[in-house]
Amino acid sequence: MFTTFIKATNEYNTLEKSVPAPYFRQTFSVTEKIASAHLFITGLGFYEVHINGTDITKGILAPYVSHPDHYVYYDRYDITEKITSGRNVLAVILGNGFINSAGGYIWDFDKTDLRSAPILSFKIEICYVGGKTEIIEPSMTTKTASSPIIFDDMRHGEYYDARLEIEGWDSAVFDDSGWNDPIIADPPRGEQKLRESDPITEIMRISPKSITAFENGYVYDFGVNSAGLTLLDIKNCKKGQKVVLKYFETLKDGKPFFDNIRFAQDDRTKLYQQNVYICKGEPTETHLPRFTYDGFRYVYVSGIDKSQATEKLLTYIVYSSSDRSGSVFSCDNETVNKIQDATVRADIANLYHFPTDCPQREKNGWTADAALSAEQMLINIKPVNCFKEWLRNIYKAMSDEGKLPGIVPTYGWGYNWANGPAWDKVIVYLPYYTYIYKGDSEIIREAAGPINKYLHYLDSVLNDKNLLEIGLGDWCEPDKDEWEFTTPLVVTDTIVSIDIAQKARFIFDTLSLDEYSRYAYEFEQKLVKAVKENLIDNENLTVYGGTQTGLALALYFGLFEEKDHKAAFENLLEKIKEKDNHCYCGVVGGSVFYDLLAENGYVDLALEIILKNDFPSYADWINRGATTLWEAFRREGDTINSLDHHFWGFISAWFYKYIAGIRVNPGKHDINEIEIRPLFPKGISKCHAK
Repeated sequence: MFTTFIKATNEYNTLEKSVPAPYFRQTFSVTEKIASAHLFITGLGFYEVHINGTDITKGILAPYVSHPDHYVYYDRYDITEKITSGRNVLAVILGNGFINSAGGYIWDFDKTDLRSAPILSFKIEICYVGGKTEIIEPSMTTKTASSPIIFDDMRHGEYYDARLEIEGWDSAVFDDSGWNDPIIADPPRGEQKLRESDPITEIMRISPKSITAFENGYVYDFGVNSAGLTLLDIKNCKKGQKVVLKYFETLKDGKPFFDNIRFAQDDRTKLYQQNVYICKGEPTETHLPRFTYDGFRYVYVSGIDKSQATEKLLTYIVYSSSDRSGSVFSCDNETVNKIQDATVRADIANLYHFPTDCPQREKNGWTADAALSAEQMLINIKPVNCFKEWLRNIYKAMSDEGKLPGIVPTYGWGYNWANGPAWDKVIVYLPYYTYIYKGDSEIIREAAGPINKYLHYLDSVLNDKNLLEIGLGDWCEPDKDEWEFTTPLVVTDTIVSIDIAQKARFIFDTLSLDEYSRYAYEFEQKLVKAVKENLIDNENLTVYGGTQTGLALALYFGLFEEKDHKAAFENLLEKIKEKDNHCYCGVVGGSVFYDLLAENGYVDLALEIILKNDFPSYADWINRGATTLWEAFRREGDTINSLDHHFWGFISAWFYKYIAGIRVNPGKHDINEIEIRPLFPKGISKCHAK
């Protein structure tokens, strides 16, 4: 597809030295009647593309965020109606993306030897009436110049100097003879691929709910936490006036709180989520950033005067790769409804090409987060195309021996830490649940080979007792730091791997892959035997470690003898009672905890735990002002971390299955089969769902 790649300079952005985002122009003439015209374009990192002065870009941060050695994504546009007789121009702005991420921090994005100034390639195919075809590609006739975007980074923000604007830069009649020639760049090594995931587009607009003077600026409160961009509309501008916008999620002691936005407490991270606009001095100026996005409820605006601090100054534009799916859930308990709304809002805020962990800080494709949310995302939003595309990147990231990193994409970080079965199960969960809910056979066909390879990898790292202890454990347990696991890692790793093998076997059986299925079954049984012999106390009917999570996992996956299940379940109830009817599981145990209670006749207790008004509970979040799900259950006054995570959102699927009683494809063989079996938990008398 693409043979020639160009760039404007060999210099690239760092946090210490900014390099302007480049403009590119390619003019061409049309003298014959056109039958069709198509543009194919790729940018490493992001592009915005105009044809004859019209922005035709499919969405922000196009085309994708990927490792350039794995995939080089491109988009296709039908530009037949955009081409005119005579002189035409393709005009592009190119921003930094994964190929040049200044905010690398512990993930080492900024340390790769692949780091480069942004790179562009394109191909215009014009088919004329009569059959002749013309191809236009980058060459020394392409021209480049610096844009007014003087700094851009997906995590740190964008700085725009309107005084540097070049009027008409994207029009066909503009004289670019004074612009520079491009530099021919080395072609990226990745497979060139048409992007099939959904673009990141505008979902809705929100006006500020309040504006409060603070120190030398104003705090704009939009009422809800989400992710996107702010449209700036400023009046009576002074030339050179510098407007600084800092985005954050919460107030502390009535003041803007930024510390949970920074990844590390040093001078560099203070620039996180900061956009800057320098005015050119017009009566009215508007601006929308292009190559960044922010997760926030509040914006602290400085550099403006009181007359400019109007409601119209900022509009919150929420962006995502998906809107709501059309599924609906509501009931006569407003706290439950708010938890549901917070889940959907977190889902939308965290689907930017692929599921991210949080939109305000890391913006990474964490594997566990997506796995934990797979079922509820398929109910609440429309993630299928994004799941499928991201899974292809996960397969590319798999090492030769079958190891997966904790984040995708990555330049190498996360293979030796931040992974393991509870994270890696994404390779099975996304295809499994997508098939169950949507009947998509392509996603399981593509997954089969990598899943089989991953099972062999797990088999190769079993210890001498045929147990696994290789990754991260029961993340975000209440009253613990995220990485502190009360439940022994050997318990969560091994039992989660049993679950992986069971779901893998279902996929293999569905595809009639008998050899794969036999291997998955044998591996599963090896693990089951090891758990029963080493981790389950058959005399006391407990699980090694003595935690809610260990018992919940063993009970949910049927690892106690049938005759012992009831007594073991009673032990779990006792552990819950010891915590005054609270859940003290991390996300690994929590993901089965509520389903287990409901399936064993304790739906009332499950709902009571969800709606407890004190720590730790979902209701406690809502009572403290949450409008999206938080990363962790923390006590009031404890350290604040991310306030926009979705991986506790499995509770939304619980609402559909056990309050509304809607079970999709209960027999796992027909997506058109729906079972309606509500459990009528105490405290809810009305429910509407579809």
